[in-house]
Amino acid sequence: MEWLADTLGIADRTVEQAVISFVVVAGLITLRWAILRWLRPQLEDVESQYRATKLTNAAITVTALISLLFIWIDAFASLTTFLGLLSAGIAIALGDLLKNMAGWAYIMTRKPFQVGDRIEVRGRHGDVADVRLFRFTLMEVGNWVEGDQITGRLVHVPNGVIFTDDLANYTEGFDYIWEEIGFTVTFESSWERGEELLRQAIRTAVPEAKEEASEGIWQTARDYRLTIGELDSDVFIRVDDHGVTLIGRYLVNVRQRRMVKSTLWRSILDAVGGEPAVSFAYPTTRTYFDSPIEVTNNP
Repeated sequence: MEWLADTLGIADRTVEQAVISFVVVAGLITLRWAILRWLRPQLEDVESQYRATKLTNAAITVTALISLLFIWIDAFASLTTFLGLLSAGIAIALGDLLKNMAGWAYIMTRKPFQVGDRIEVRGRHGDVADVRLFRFTLMEVGNWVEGDQITGRLVHVPNGVIFTDDLANYTEGFDYIWEEIGFTVTFESSWERGEELLRQAIRTAVPEAKEEASEGIWQTARDYRLTIGELDSDVFIRVDDHGVTLIGRYLVNVRQRRMVKSTLWRSILDAVGGEPAVSFAYPTTRTYFDSPIEVTNNP
């Protein structure tokens, strides 16, 4: 290698390090190719193949970096320094995987959700279908489908999001949430009669949930400080620009929201349609004139 060092005008030690580095990198690339060629036929699942490829690439990259540092930095003569840098390199290269594994351990022990729960995370709604070492799977709900019904898609979410994103659990402890339905009647209507019709519709169309929900709340209160208040349905009144708005509030099973709301709307439409004292309101414009309007017949 002396002639090469003389030709390039660099030290013999540098040339030696460069040649060794080239050999190491070429050997690791060949090793990666051999490992993947053997490993992929063993895995039938495309996702498992992808994960194996990512792990292999990460391991080869870390090994290459450590090897090059060992070759070029004299500080690696110290075993303690070598091990420290090795562990740091592994932590950096496999950071996401380690975070996902930590997330899996947290999910298994602290149980922010379980298989079967309906949750929202990263703007995604769905029922938890599976929890694995690196990710959990949701049966997607909503998106382009209205009424909190499933879309048919499976959404895979890395476990690490449990540490970085907000997570809402619709069914932890009890399967009921508050839902509202509202409509507006004209100012000329009897809003008292409209309120009565809405209360009757809620009592008729919404399944009774107070007792079951109350029991679930008391069980959940052992782990959380909950302030729920009354669980009975109620109707609230608000005055808007074009009429009086009646808003019904009721408890409903989280997986029955669309069905119950559709049944409730049918009851409301039937009740208001048969009640002459109540009329639905809609945005209107009224014009008032201070003096009579003169109409002339002008062909």
